[in-house]
Amino acid sequence: MIPRKQVAIFNIPANAKWAQNGVTVAGGNGRWDATNQLDHPLGLFVDDEQTVVIADYYNHRIIQWKNGDTTNGQVFAGGKGQGNGLHQLNAPSDVLIDKDTDSLIICDRDNRRVVRWSRRSGTTKGEVLIDNIECYGLAMDEQRYLYVSDYIKDEVRRYQLGEKNGSLVAGGNGYGKDLNQLNFPTYLFVDRQQNVYVSDYGNHRVMKWTKGAKEGIVIGGGQGRGNTLTQLNGPSGLFVDTLGTLYVADRVNNRVMRWTQGDKTQGTVIVGGNGRGAGANQFRSPVGLSFDRHGNLYVVDWDNDRVQRFSIE
Repeated sequence: MIPRKQVAIFNIPANAKWAQNGVTVAGGNGRWDATNQLDHPLGLFVDDEQTVVIADYYNHRIIQWKNGDTTNGQVFAGGKGQGNGLHQLNAPSDVLIDKDTDSLIICDRDNRRVVRWSRRSGTTKGEVLIDNIECYGLAMDEQRYLYVSDYIKDEVRRYQLGEKNGSLVAGGNGYGKDLNQLNFPTYLFVDRQQNVYVSDYGNHRVMKWTKGAKEGIVIGGGQGRGNTLTQLNGPSGLFVDTLGTLYVADRVNNRVMRWTQGDKTQGTVIVGGNGRGAGANQFRSPVGLSFDRHGNLYVVDWDNDRVQRFSIE
């Protein structure tokens, strides 16, 4: 079994369209820490059963919402207040499910560590996989290598589970905008060929680093900060399908964009782009992004404290 979010294992038709009004599948009940609420959620993971697992940033917890139950979520990690104990989290920014071990792997951002929590009932604390890292985004490939972005060192490293140092796979040449550099890398995606896709947030572009490459290729944005179809402004969550089509949450522009492999100069808006707001067709800072196995799109709406699902048509 492999992590669904991290490896593109299905086709989304090149001409696919999505409903323009999203349905709230998690949160949306105000900002606080009840089990029907979220507080500035960030990364998410969608499993085969359409269960949504969310890094609930300011609630310092990972919360799971099952398909069909939009009333309440279930806390799976943290939720014991802000802190650095093994039973606590501090501003988690991303999460994925490792099905081989039935566990969550979490970027525990402000504790500067990556931790693993078993999903089995009775689990009360996690274990540290990697420490002393300014992590932001996570990915896992089919061989169960773990990829972690470091937004201070402006690099992405690949780790065997249990390994502490890892190997450099993107960036690592200081802060900057050259093709061998990154500027505040956030979310990641890895395909079956171990190509690494990085939301290069500070450079307003998405980069593809082929396995073993010394520099990346711009596959979305890279034309400066802006809101035209050639530009991105704060790219965040991303997904790449088997056709090589890139989907990215364009955070500051409050939209989700699609960039096809054959056209790296201009993208198209697939949802959002209707101004900043709380309407069903609007966002207030979209961040995390994923698809389920049916091609439905899930977007974490950071400042509306909700997760929206857009059905594929």
